[in-house]
Amino acid sequence: MAKRVTLTKKEMAKRAAVRKRGNSAARPSAFKLTYSTMFNPPEAMHTKYDQALAGIKANLGRDYGMLINGQEVFTETKFDDRSPINTQWLLGAFQKGGPVHADLALAAAQAAWPKWAGLRWQERVRLLRRAARQIEKRVYEIGAVMSLEVGKNRMEGLGDAQETADLIAYACDQMEANGGYIKEMGRDPLAGYHVTNTSILRPYGVWVVISPFNFPMALAGGPSGAALVTGNTVVFKPASDTPLTGRLLAECLRDAGLPDGVFNFVTGSGRDIGQPLIDDPRVAGITFTGSYEVGMHIYRGFAAGRYPRPCIAEMGGKNPAIVSRNANLEDAATGIVRSAFGLQGQKCSANSRILVEAPVKDALTQLLVDKTRAITIGDPTRRENWLGPVINAAAFRQFSEFSEELSQAGEILTGGHQLTDGELSQGYFCEPTLVDGVPHGHRLWKNEMFLPISMIAAVDSLEEAMRRANEVDYGLTAGFYGSKKETDWFFENIQAGVTYANRPQGATTGAWPGFQPFGGWKGSGSTGKNGGGLYYLPLYLHEQIRTKVERAKLPT
Repeated sequence: MAKRVTLTKKEMAKRAAVRKRGNSAARPSAFKLTYSTMFNPPEAMHTKYDQALAGIKANLGRDYGMLINGQEVFTETKFDDRSPINTQWLLGAFQKGGPVHADLALAAAQAAWPKWAGLRWQERVRLLRRAARQIEKRVYEIGAVMSLEVGKNRMEGLGDAQETADLIAYACDQMEANGGYIKEMGRDPLAGYHVTNTSILRPYGVWVVISPFNFPMALAGGPSGAALVTGNTVVFKPASDTPLTGRLLAECLRDAGLPDGVFNFVTGSGRDIGQPLIDDPRVAGITFTGSYEVGMHIYRGFAAGRYPRPCIAEMGGKNPAIVSRNANLEDAATGIVRSAFGLQGQKCSANSRILVEAPVKDALTQLLVDKTRAITIGDPTRRENWLGPVINAAAFRQFSEFSEELSQAGEILTGGHQLTDGELSQGYFCEPTLVDGVPHGHRLWKNEMFLPISMIAAVDSLEEAMRRANEVDYGLTAGFYGSKKETDWFFENIQAGVTYANRPQGATTGAWPGFQPFGGWKGSGSTGKNGGGLYYLPLYLHEQIRTKVERAKLPT
């Protein structure tokens, strides 16, 4: 039977102090970087970011291998990783992996699993905390790479990097708080016998993690950290648009001292290497973050195996903000603009629907238009620019198509154009776009666009707003602005996994591990449990009950 470990008060206080200190070496001690606090960072953060960016730009264009069983693996065919800021910037060359590389990675993970799972959970926690520290040591480099690779502004890039470290650290905290998920149960009242029952959560085996382009560090490192600290081994495939960020995560885990084969990094298309990973019977579990269409395809296909296996699918969102006639309109407008257009609207949590009570609709609309037109657009590595490019040529084209469709259905109040003049001509820049007057039945009220486009409509009552908010297939995030009584009503009636009220920092965005665990209902998520929260780690574990019977000793 696994041994339970009880910490002394002194040991518990020491660990709490370490967690409280956090990453003081990586950022000023008086400032804690989260998506809520990023709007007023210390000057030193900009200085360190600029230094890291200069170093990265001086070393662009390398050939990066896959990391399988601790070894660099290269292929004859490559693909280029180019910046959406300027497609002439070659960030690196990456390997076009295929079925043979999927097989190599799975074999390595399978071979490493028994020893990794057999470690004391405290040892896995120790190694994963080292990994979190490795990320924090490189937080400026990683943040700058994401600016170049994804088009994140500097604060979004740094936030993504720091969130990854915090997600892994929080997973370690949860392992410790739950004693490795080893719990003594009731004792059978059998005369003449001594019976103990122990519940222990144990890892599944080889876990596949497939991450999206928009949060290429946090939505790779978060699931990977959870899988690893619970005793699974991992094969990780990043989105083809963001392999360099994925490579940096792999290097941090390697440099933390994880044994060979425990974490394997592969690159290539979803068709060539992603699907072989999903189809392989050696895979015990999978975490996918991405679109509803792809997530449901994986979910259904994964269910076709010999027996049920866990599939954690975190999918899209069509997230509403409801604004009451009693709202603070300045706070509402600030939070809506930040959530509608942060990261160019390329967040599953983006605020793409605004439902406002009619008496304040005109006033709110004017505030939104003014704040949207004030957004600075350009190279997001520059401090003065808040909005960068969309991710690739397909998204750039879709922006034009959606804008044309919406201009025919309603009125574009501001935005609606691709930006192709001057230095913006080499990238994929689009105007943040606010649309009014689109009929309720139009398909884009329910379909996720994943672009800097948001739609506004007046409603006659909060009840009408709630009906419209809940009528979509998604249930990821939602925001509300109104009175205290109305806020309580909102929380009780909204169908979403992450909900905010009266929050100027972001109407529907800005979740952080340990503060706002992130996950969705309905078509937004397959588990109903949120990453960075209290109930996430058990998704990577299955339960075993151990009953041990000993005959009672008779008195002599």
